[in-house]
Amino acid sequence: MKIDLKNLTIAKVRNSFLKGEYSAVDLAKAYLETIKLRNKELNIFLEAYDDVLAQAEAADKIIKSGKAGTLTGIPIALKDNILIKGKHASASSKILENYVGSYDSTAVSKLKEAGAVFIGRTNMDEFAMGSSTETSAFGPTKNPLDVSRVPGGSSGGAAAAVAADMALATLGSDTAGSVRQPASFCGVVGFKPTYGAVSRYGLMAMGSSLDVIGPIGKTVADVATIFNVIKGQDKMDSTSLNVLSKSERLSRPHLRVADLTKFIESIGKGGIDPRIMKNYKESLDKLSKLGYEIKEPKTDLSMIKYSLPAYYIIIPAEVSTNLSRFDGVKYGFWKGGEDLMDDYKKTRGEGFGKEARRRILLGAYVLSSGYYDSYYNKAMAIRGVIEKVFKEVFEEVDFVATPTTPTAAFKIGETTSNPVEMYLAEIFTVIANIGSIPAISLPSGFVEEGKVQLPIGFQLMAPHSEDNLLFKIGGDFMGEVI
Repeated sequence: MKIDLKNLTIAKVRNSFLKGEYSAVDLAKAYLETIKLRNKELNIFLEAYDDVLAQAEAADKIIKSGKAGTLTGIPIALKDNILIKGKHASASSKILENYVGSYDSTAVSKLKEAGAVFIGRTNMDEFAMGSSTETSAFGPTKNPLDVSRVPGGSSGGAAAAVAADMALATLGSDTAGSVRQPASFCGVVGFKPTYGAVSRYGLMAMGSSLDVIGPIGKTVADVATIFNVIKGQDKMDSTSLNVLSKSERLSRPHLRVADLTKFIESIGKGGIDPRIMKNYKESLDKLSKLGYEIKEPKTDLSMIKYSLPAYYIIIPAEVSTNLSRFDGVKYGFWKGGEDLMDDYKKTRGEGFGKEARRRILLGAYVLSSGYYDSYYNKAMAIRGVIEKVFKEVFEEVDFVATPTTPTAAFKIGETTSNPVEMYLAEIFTVIANIGSIPAISLPSGFVEEGKVQLPIGFQLMAPHSEDNLLFKIGGDFMGEVI
């Protein structure tokens, strides 16, 4: 039978497996066929794994035995910076082009235990540095809804894979919005957990104090299912933590949502598409009709506007430190020079792309003698203030709402010559990372560009460690039963 990939969910697949309507092998073949047909044009997958059908056959045996796990037979793709033992993982960088993972990331280990079938690795901005998947050493990914436009980034390949029916769900990483922004651009659901809720063990580090692995799917229920599999404290990651299984806020008769219209308009300065703001207000109205209380918070939110500039001090500093290990000595890519220092210069000069080199240089500068206190320490102090602001605002409300992005997906090549313009694509998403709180992007409508309907997203944020609250409100917004 022909499988309707477009309308699949994890629950539907599991039900079909149990009824014998099709097998895990049938489903895997359907996704692999879609990859074969569309990937050359879209450049979403860097690699479809050669053992997918063998994984699916093993899943079928487990299903027939009656011992299927939460995700047995479910095809999941991985962003190219999440390790799986024996598989290539390059972070879409030439410097790691031939690197093969020597161990499973914790997230992958948990997905394996749950029975997932890993279908391949998806394209991304090099070392997760970008908002468009154009900085990849292996070429840009195209948005499956309009191939002239970007899918967002840095998890652009992961979001595009779900939108293009090349995988049922994917794992991405989110440091400033890298799961939510591409989810918005591609019309799917993207979830960024509380920092530490998912172990970072086996995730290639860009910004260690901000990186978090998050799921992308077509429904809130799907991302909730995956999150509940991969979450939890891990002895291999000292920053990992256990989040609440159920928030006491759910017992309140009316959950409250902060309307940030005035704050958003004060920082937008004309850079926000008016259609995005219209959709934002309509989304708040929708929540109001669903029984949520919409209110303007009294807490002074003015410091939140410094999230983006603080991020672009903190992240280059951490990038500069984390990427110092890639020098051609251990990880394979090497260019010989006249001496050791010349080896380093040539290897790193040719191995890293322009955006990676830009951030390494900027990070080295802000960490240098005489500038560390002026820049890095000040940015970290601002971060602490912003975390405090969120604690205060969540005394008044249960959720904070913003648009996910200030615009819909932009044209390929439109922002590559102006990195600051690309950085501004993260103006709403980055505040959740700096605030260390969970956030979700929900498909909320479309804007018309020419004859194309481009998806846009609605972002909701919840208090630290109360991640499951977002599945409640997200399910309500999307009309799902969670």
